Amino acid sequence: MEDEPIPQSTVWEQAEQGPEENLVLVQRGLALGVTLLIITSMIYIGFIVLGENGLVTYRPGQQALESQEIYSDLIDFSGVKSNGEGIRVCIVDSGIMLDHVDLESANIVLWKDFIDNRATAYDDHGHGTSMAGILVADGWMKGIAPGVELLVAKALADDGSGADSLVAEAIDWCASNNADIISLSLGGAPDILPFDIGSERGSDEATNDAINQGILVVAAAGNDGGEGDDGDVSNPCGERLVICVGGVTQTGEHWIGSSTGDNNGRIIPLPLLAPRSDPHKKPELVAPAQGVAVVNYGGTWSMVDGTSAATVYVTGALALLLQENPQLADSTSSANTEQVKEWIQQTSAPREGQSGHDDNYGYGLLKIQALLDAASA
Repeated sequence: MEDEPIPQSTVWEQAEQGPEENLVLVQRGLALGVTLLIITSMIYIGFIVLGENGLVTYRPGQQALESQEIYSDLIDFSGVKSNGEGIRVCIVDSGIMLDHVDLESANIVLWKDFIDNRATAYDDHGHGTSMAGILVADGWMKGIAPGVELLVAKALADDGSGADSLVAEAIDWCASNNADIISLSLGGAPDILPFDIGSERGSDEATNDAINQGILVVAAAGNDGGEGDDGDVSNPCGERLVICVGGVTQTGEHWIGSSTGDNNGRIIPLPLLAPRSDPHKKPELVAPAQGVAVVNYGGTWSMVDGTSAATVYVTGALALLLQENPQLADSTSSANTEQVKEWIQQTSAPREGQSGHDDNYGYGLLKIQALLDAASA
C-alpha cells in the first residue's frame, strides 16, 4: 500500500521525535518536491494524462503555443482572412494520420499509397502528418491554409526512405489529379534520405513537367547547413523553377541547419552546376524552421526543426495567393511560376545589411501579407 499523505501537524510532531525520523521526513519532502517540479515542467510542455503508453499530452504546451504565435507575427500571417479554399495542394511525404483532434476538419479529397498500396490513409513514420498539420490543422494548432483541398501521396516508407523514381511517380500523380501546388518537404525531413538515384525517371523531371503544366512546386532546401553542408540545396530544390525554401529561427535569424545554395556555378565536385540568375537563385526565401509547433501522428503535439516545416509555410502562403488570384491557378504553363517568383523576390524581407540574394537567406523572409498585396496591386 502506498504511503498516505502526512498532515502538516503530524509532520512537526514526528520531526521532534529524533534525527532518524526527521531524516525520513526530509527525504520524503525532497522526493515530493522533485516530483512536483517534474510535473510542473511537463505541464509547461503540454498538459499530461496517463495513457496506455505512459504520459501523453492532450493539448500543446505553452512553448508550442508561443512558438506558433511568434512565427505567425514574424511572417505577417496574423490578420490574414483567406484560408486557401478551392485550392488543391498535394503533399508528397510519409502519409497522414487523421485521428488527431486538430485534423478533424481537414478536407482530404484524394489519397494514394505508393509504398504498400493501402486504400485508407495512414502514416507509419509521422513526418507527413506533422507537415500536413502546418498547412491544414484547425484546433490548438492553426494551419496556414486550412481550407485547401488536400491530396496526400505516400511515397516514403516507415523509416522515411523512398526511391527517387517513386517520388517522381507521386509527383506525376499529383499533377494528373489537378493539383495547384505540390509540396515537397523531402529534402528537409529530419533523418530522412528519400533519394535513391537510378536510371529511371527522377523527381527533377517530374517537378519540371508539373511546373510546365502550370503547377507551383515548393521544396525544402535541406538540413545539412553549417560545417556539414554539401555545397548546394537538396534535390529537386535546385531545379530552376522550383520554389526552394530555407529556414529561420524564432528571431528571424538564419537557422544554422538550413542548406546553403550554390549560385555561382561549379565544375567540380560533380554534379556540374550552371550559374543561377534572379529570381531563381537558391534558396528563393526562408520561413520558420526551428522550434516549429506541429501535430504528431500519435494524437499529440511537439516542436521540430527543419526546412521541411519552412516549406509548408510557403506552400500555405501560395495557397492563399492562388485563392485571392484564381487566374494564377488556371494557368497551364510555367508563366505563373515565373510571376510568383518575381513577387517572392520583391516582397521577402532581407536580413539587416543584406543586399540582393544571400546564399543562406535567399531574397529574404516570407512575408505573407506583402506577397498578397503585391499580387493584388
